[in-house]
Amino acid sequence: MRTSIEDRWAAYLWIDYLLAALAVGVHIFVIRSTGSSDWLSWIDSGQRTDLYATAAGVVSAIGGLSAIAVSLYTAANGERLRAVRAQHHEELRRSWRSLIQSTALCCLLLLISLALDRETDPLSCRFLFEYTMVFASLRFMRLVWLFDRMMQVSDADLVREEQTTTPVRDPAWLRRRERTRR
Repeated sequence: MRTSIEDRWAAYLWIDYLLAALAVGVHIFVIRSTGSSDWLSWIDSGQRTDLYATAAGVVSAIGGLSAIAVSLYTAANGERLRAVRAQHHEELRRSWRSLIQSTALCCLLLLISLALDRETDPLSCRFLFEYTMVFASLRFMRLVWLFDRMMQVSDADLVREEQTTTPVRDPAWLRRRERTRR
């Protein structure tokens, strides 16, 4: 069950957009139905714009770390890692590209929130900020997950062959992936 969920999450990058929209939609529903828990409206516009700018800086910094992670991944050259890259190059490239592009998208959305927020927030920019932060959090979890998986494969090449067994690749994953593409 866990493998199936993880496979779907890895295969469908658009799920992060949907989950972020669902989370913010639920929050908006709670605010509209109860009249409470609109935490960003409790602070004034100056504090909100400071928060937006700070978040844009943090997202940018993490985006830079993502680029470093891609550099480390491409520099590693072990036998197992070469095999994974040869067999799954398209999916890996798509995932890395998506992670870096989403960083740029998040920064853009945060800057839009910063530019449009006013004292009474008539455009509800705070919800754009919330969406962006939920989406960025999901993408950062994806980044850590992907980087961890790639480093596990890379680290396996560092261990001497006689001290370890070769990690078993799940061949069913590729078949499941091909079935979902049809």
